[in-house]
Amino acid sequence: MEKIAGIGIIGGGQMAEALIKGFLGKKLFFPENILVSEPLKARRDYLVNSYKIKTTSSNIEVVKEKKVILLAVKPQVMVEVLEEIKNEVSPTRHLVITIAAGLPISFYEKFLPEGTKLIRVMPNTCALVLESMSALCKNSYATEKELDFALKLFSSVGEAVVVKEELIDAVTALSGSGPAYVALFVEALIDGGVKVGLPRPLAEKLAIQTVLGTAKLLKEKKDPYQVKAMVTSPGGTTIAALKALYEKGFSGSIMEAIERAYKRSLELSNY
Repeated sequence: MEKIAGIGIIGGGQMAEALIKGFLGKKLFFPENILVSEPLKARRDYLVNSYKIKTTSSNIEVVKEKKVILLAVKPQVMVEVLEEIKNEVSPTRHLVITIAAGLPISFYEKFLPEGTKLIRVMPNTCALVLESMSALCKNSYATEKELDFALKLFSSVGEAVVVKEELIDAVTALSGSGPAYVALFVEALIDGGVKVGLPRPLAEKLAIQTVLGTAKLLKEKKDPYQVKAMVTSPGGTTIAALKALYEKGFSGSIMEAIERAYKRSLELSNY
């Protein structure tokens, strides 16, 4: 697609801030080329002071000024936002990108003019530390070049992949909800350390660094079995611990959790 001079973001919350940080850090935009609409003045002031970007209280202003529109509002208020901007969206001028969870492309197509170019993205909360995992899909009106452009945008806050929309609910169940599963596991590691006598601050440090280091090993090795085998010696402590996890159905519980999240995502997507 043609070179984009700027981007308009509707919603100035934490995820929008993470994306702004990534865009600026990767020099995808200059601060003056980012316009964010946000109803709370205190939040607008914070974004201006922190990132030197432009802000407004008007969603309409964003759509009129920018060609690329990023919808970064909660799903509960999306109908209100779409109703407000729909008469200003031009299929020939705008590319609309949404990061709202649970809302399929068909939902947006009901409100916006026929032919509107849409890209749906499922990032996760790790965008806040520029380590997100995002999955993207598009409707038939958006071009491959526009999809590549969106891929570049979301690669600025972590990693990004293109998937078919029918896989987005599965992505939501795994990487979208995944930080909660990992956080729960880390919490259990910490409590386990406390149970066997470690001071909590030390247990927290040990657990968090262990998970971080293991994630880096997995990313390099790309083989969970190999990493597990590196730690597990015959008759040792690790195999004894793994046996307890197998007996308690640890792996099956994780799989069941992802399946339940997937089914719930399907329910929420049923508009």
